[in-house]
Amino acid sequence: MDELIRFIKGLIWIDERDLQLVLSRCRERQIAKGKLLLRKGQIANQYFFIVSGGVRFFYQALAQENTTWVMFENEFFTEISSLHPQAPSRFNIEAIEETRLIVIDKKDMDFLYGQVAAWEEFGRKLWEATTIRMIDQIMNFQTLSAEERYLNFLKNSQLIQKAPVKQIAAVLGITPNALSRIRKKIR
Repeated sequence: MDELIRFIKGLIWIDERDLQLVLSRCRERQIAKGKLLLRKGQIANQYFFIVSGGVRFFYQALAQENTTWVMFENEFFTEISSLHPQAPSRFNIEAIEETRLIVIDKKDMDFLYGQVAAWEEFGRKLWEATTIRMIDQIMNFQTLSAEERYLNFLKNSQLIQKAPVKQIAAVLGITPNALSRIRKKIR
Protein backbone atom coordinates (compact mmCIF):
# COMPACT_ATOMS: atom_id res chain seq x y z
CA MET A 1 0.00 0.00 0.00
CA ASP A 2 3.05 2.28 0.16
CA GLU A 3 2.59 3.22 -3.50
CA LEU A 4 -1.02 4.28 -2.90
CA ILE A 5 -0.02 6.28 0.20
CA ARG A 6 2.62 8.17 -1.81
CA PHE A 7 0.09 8.79 -4.59
CA ILE A 8 -2.54 10.13 -2.15
CA LYS A 9 -0.02 12.35 -0.32
CA GLY A 10 1.20 13.65 -3.68
CA LEU A 11 -2.29 15.01 -4.37
CA ILE A 12 -3.60 16.10 -0.96
CA TRP A 13 -2.76 16.59 2.68
CA ILE A 14 -4.52 13.99 4.81
CA ASP A 15 -4.13 13.33 8.53
CA GLU A 16 -3.01 9.90 9.69
CA ARG A 17 -6.38 8.89 11.20
CA ASP A 18 -8.22 9.67 7.95
CA LEU A 19 -5.53 7.95 5.88
CA GLN A 20 -5.92 4.79 7.97
CA LEU A 21 -9.70 4.92 7.42
CA VAL A 22 -9.11 5.16 3.65
CA LEU A 23 -6.64 2.27 3.71
CA SER A 24 -9.07 0.14 5.72
CA ARG A 25 -11.42 0.27 2.71
CA CYS A 26 -8.74 -0.88 0.25
CA ARG A 27 -7.62 -4.36 -0.77
CA GLU A 28 -4.98 -5.70 -3.13
CA ARG A 29 -5.67 -7.83 -6.19
CA GLN A 30 -3.42 -9.55 -8.75
CA ILE A 31 -4.62 -9.83 -12.35
CA ALA A 32 -2.90 -12.08 -14.87
CA LYS A 33 -1.96 -10.76 -18.28
CA GLY A 34 -4.92 -11.04 -20.66
CA LYS A 35 -7.56 -11.30 -17.92
CA LEU A 36 -10.52 -8.92 -17.87
CA LEU A 37 -11.26 -6.64 -14.92
CA LEU A 38 -14.54 -5.62 -16.49
CA ARG A 39 -16.45 -7.05 -19.42
CA LYS A 40 -18.67 -5.05 -21.77
CA GLY A 41 -22.23 -5.16 -20.41
CA GLN A 42 -21.19 -5.52 -16.76
CA ILE A 43 -21.82 -2.67 -14.34
CA ALA A 44 -18.64 -1.20 -12.85
CA ASN A 45 -18.60 -0.99 -9.07
CA GLN A 46 -14.93 -0.54 -8.21
CA TYR A 47 -12.12 1.99 -8.39
CA PHE A 48 -8.57 0.82 -9.07
CA PHE A 49 -5.05 2.06 -8.40
CA ILE A 50 -2.29 0.40 -10.44
CA VAL A 51 0.66 -0.57 -8.24
CA SER A 52 2.43 -2.39 -11.08
CA GLY A 53 1.50 -3.53 -14.54
CA GLY A 54 -0.96 -1.99 -16.95
CA VAL A 55 -4.48 -2.12 -18.32
CA ARG A 56 -6.26 -1.12 -21.48
CA PHE A 57 -9.83 -0.07 -22.21
CA PHE A 58 -11.16 -1.48 -25.46
CA TYR A 59 -14.36 -2.18 -27.34
CA GLN A 60 -15.18 -4.34 -30.33
CA ALA A 61 -16.71 -2.96 -33.50
CA LEU A 62 -16.90 -4.49 -36.96
CA ALA A 63 -15.09 -7.62 -35.73
CA GLN A 64 -12.13 -5.50 -34.62
CA GLU A 65 -10.80 -4.56 -31.17
CA ASN A 66 -10.33 -0.83 -30.64
CA THR A 67 -8.11 0.25 -27.75
CA THR A 68 -9.16 3.65 -26.42
CA TRP A 69 -7.08 4.11 -23.29
CA VAL A 70 -3.98 2.51 -21.75
CA MET A 71 -2.88 3.05 -18.13
CA PHE A 72 0.14 1.99 -16.09
CA GLU A 73 1.71 2.29 -12.63
CA ASN A 74 0.57 5.07 -10.31
CA GLU A 75 -2.69 5.70 -12.11
CA PHE A 76 -6.13 5.63 -10.52
CA PHE A 77 -9.09 4.65 -12.68
CA THR A 78 -12.57 3.25 -13.05
CA GLU A 79 -15.04 2.91 -15.89
CA ILE A 80 -16.83 6.08 -14.86
CA SER A 81 -19.45 5.99 -17.62
CA SER A 82 -20.68 2.73 -16.10
CA LEU A 83 -19.90 3.24 -12.41
CA HIS A 84 -21.60 6.53 -11.70
CA PRO A 85 -24.92 5.95 -13.50
CA GLN A 86 -24.70 2.19 -12.72
CA ALA A 87 -25.20 1.45 -16.41
CA PRO A 88 -23.75 -1.45 -18.43
CA SER A 89 -20.19 -0.78 -19.52
CA ARG A 90 -19.44 -0.14 -23.18
CA PHE A 91 -15.83 -1.21 -22.62
CA ASN A 92 -13.74 -4.19 -21.63
CA ILE A 93 -10.84 -3.52 -19.27
CA GLU A 94 -7.97 -5.97 -19.67
CA ALA A 95 -4.62 -6.43 -17.94
CA ILE A 96 -1.97 -6.05 -20.66
CA GLU A 97 0.67 -7.50 -18.35
CA GLU A 98 0.73 -9.07 -14.89
CA THR A 99 -0.92 -6.31 -12.87
CA ARG A 100 -1.11 -5.57 -9.16
CA LEU A 101 -4.02 -3.36 -8.14
CA ILE A 102 -5.45 -1.72 -5.08
CA VAL A 103 -9.24 -1.90 -5.22
CA ILE A 104 -11.86 0.26 -3.53
CA ASP A 105 -15.52 -0.70 -3.91
CA LYS A 106 -17.95 2.04 -4.96
CA LYS A 107 -19.86 1.78 -1.67
CA ASP A 108 -16.60 2.29 0.25
CA MET A 109 -15.57 5.24 -1.95
CA ASP A 110 -18.99 6.82 -1.38
CA PHE A 111 -18.57 6.26 2.38
CA LEU A 112 -15.10 7.86 2.32
CA TYR A 113 -16.38 10.87 0.37
CA GLY A 114 -18.99 11.40 3.08
CA GLN A 115 -16.65 10.89 6.04
CA VAL A 116 -13.26 12.32 5.02
CA ALA A 117 -13.17 15.90 3.74
CA ALA A 118 -9.65 15.42 2.37
CA TRP A 119 -10.89 12.41 0.38
CA GLU A 120 -13.44 14.61 -1.40
CA GLU A 121 -10.56 16.88 -2.38
CA PHE A 122 -8.64 13.81 -3.56
CA GLY A 123 -11.55 12.76 -5.78
CA ARG A 124 -11.97 16.25 -7.20
CA LYS A 125 -8.27 16.59 -8.06
CA LEU A 126 -8.18 13.10 -9.53
CA TRP A 127 -11.16 13.68 -11.83
CA GLU A 128 -9.91 17.14 -12.82
CA ALA A 129 -6.60 15.59 -13.94
CA THR A 130 -8.45 12.81 -15.80
CA THR A 131 -10.68 15.36 -17.53
CA ILE A 132 -7.65 17.39 -18.62
CA ARG A 133 -6.03 14.23 -20.00
CA MET A 134 -9.19 13.40 -21.97
CA ILE A 135 -9.50 16.96 -23.33
CA ASP A 136 -5.85 16.85 -24.39
CA GLN A 137 -6.47 13.55 -26.19
CA ILE A 138 -9.50 14.95 -28.00
CA MET A 139 -7.62 18.12 -28.98
CA ASN A 140 -4.68 16.06 -30.21
CA PHE A 141 -6.99 14.06 -32.49
CA GLN A 142 -8.53 17.26 -33.83
CA THR A 143 -5.40 19.37 -34.26
CA LEU A 144 -2.35 17.12 -34.68
CA SER A 145 -1.21 14.83 -37.46
CA ALA A 146 -0.69 11.13 -36.72
CA GLU A 147 3.07 11.76 -36.61
CA GLU A 148 2.66 14.61 -34.12
CA ARG A 149 0.39 12.43 -31.95
CA TYR A 150 3.02 9.69 -31.99
CA LEU A 151 5.76 12.15 -31.01
CA ASN A 152 3.60 13.21 -28.05
CA PHE A 153 3.20 9.54 -27.09
CA LEU A 154 6.98 9.13 -27.06
CA LYS A 155 6.92 11.29 -23.92
CA ASN A 156 5.07 8.44 -22.14
CA SER A 157 7.84 5.87 -22.06
CA GLN A 158 5.70 3.24 -20.30
CA LEU A 159 3.17 3.28 -23.11
CA ILE A 160 5.81 2.99 -25.81
CA GLN A 161 7.81 0.30 -23.95
CA LYS A 162 4.96 -1.86 -22.66
CA ALA A 163 1.99 -1.61 -25.02
CA PRO A 164 2.01 -3.69 -28.20
CA VAL A 165 2.27 -1.79 -31.50
CA LYS A 166 -1.31 -2.71 -32.37
CA GLN A 167 -2.60 -1.04 -29.18
CA ILE A 168 -0.40 2.05 -29.58
CA ALA A 169 -1.70 2.44 -33.14
CA ALA A 170 -5.30 2.07 -31.95
CA VAL A 171 -4.87 4.74 -29.25
CA LEU A 172 -3.34 7.02 -31.91
CA GLY A 173 -6.25 6.33 -34.25
CA ILE A 174 -4.07 4.86 -37.02
CA THR A 175 -3.27 1.43 -38.43
CA PRO A 176 -0.20 -0.54 -37.30
CA ASN A 177 1.21 -0.11 -40.84
CA ALA A 178 0.84 3.66 -40.62
CA LEU A 179 2.60 3.61 -37.25
CA SER A 180 5.46 1.59 -38.76
CA ARG A 181 5.84 4.19 -41.53
CA ILE A 182 5.89 7.02 -38.97
CA ARG A 183 8.51 5.21 -36.88
CA LYS A 184 10.73 4.68 -39.93
CA LYS A 185 10.38 8.33 -40.94
CA ILE A 186 11.42 9.77 -37.57
CA ARG A 187 14.39 7.44 -36.97
